[in-house]
Amino acid sequence: MLRMGDGQDLPAAGTGPQDCPEQAEDLRRKDAESDWSADSWSDYGSCDEPGAALGRTVPDGIMLFPYIFHTSHLFAYQDYILADCKTSEVKQFIAGYLEKVLELSGWQAIWHTNMFEVLVGVVDVNFPALKAFVQLSEPFLCKSQDSSFTLECMQELLELKEHRILLQELWVVYDESGEFYQTALAIEHVTVFYQCIWRTWDKEEDEFDYFARCVEPRLKLHYDILEQRVPSGLVVDYQNLLSQCEELYEKFLNVRNSISSNDSDSEAENISMVEGLELYDKVEHIKQTLKLIETPLLRYMFA
Repeated sequence: MLRMGDGQDLPAAGTGPQDCPEQAEDLRRKDAESDWSADSWSDYGSCDEPGAALGRTVPDGIMLFPYIFHTSHLFAYQDYILADCKTSEVKQFIAGYLEKVLELSGWQAIWHTNMFEVLVGVVDVNFPALKAFVQLSEPFLCKSQDSSFTLECMQELLELKEHRILLQELWVVYDESGEFYQTALAIEHVTVFYQCIWRTWDKEEDEFDYFARCVEPRLKLHYDILEQRVPSGLVVDYQNLLSQCEELYEKFLNVRNSISSNDSDSEAENISMVEGLELYDKVEHIKQTLKLIETPLLRYMFA
């Protein structure tokens, strides 16, 4: 449901792509095809024109929202962002990269969650926290599953969050001047990294060359999945294994944190130690399976 600032539902338009999903999808496809030339697939930063690397698209086929930048292939992780950093340095390196390319203010974005999408304006960026300070744009434009996300509701939600939103929850609104294309591309790198590449257990191995060890194989798998080069059944298995590993790793952390640092030999702590070791073994087993699937030459053992 789309709502404007007065809280009224938007009336259905008489004609136009927003009334026909097929037309909206066709427009999205044509924009993508026209804006992505062969040169657009070259390495990040090699384009002569500021906006040449990015096209535009319609967010979820909804024509009443502004266009957003169309980003597909991301190339900056190794040369521009992570280099040979250690795992513990990842967030610091990402923040440093963003400071060089991100516009601090003056751009609009669509703040998107599983519950709603709303148009906001960015007034500042907190680089170490990877968050943007935002305010609702005028006129108020929001898409949600129901009518509960009114202007007043969104204002209260932003106040609770102190107007700070994770950068990966923002789609940058398209700008024909190309002024904000690097901002859009940088945020897409952050989004894909934290949604598809980063694992909470990565910090357990604080070694150099995090890109070669973890980012590169996972990024290749991500694009292989998008381009339907991986059997659908294997994709489902991979996602299920990821969820299982996240759940078990969280349990392992809770058990590890519950064990006191002293040399107590109580029965309760001995039980916790055994439980922790069992959880650790399960996590390591799943991690090894995930690594096999992330390796192109080995993943088809599971197909």
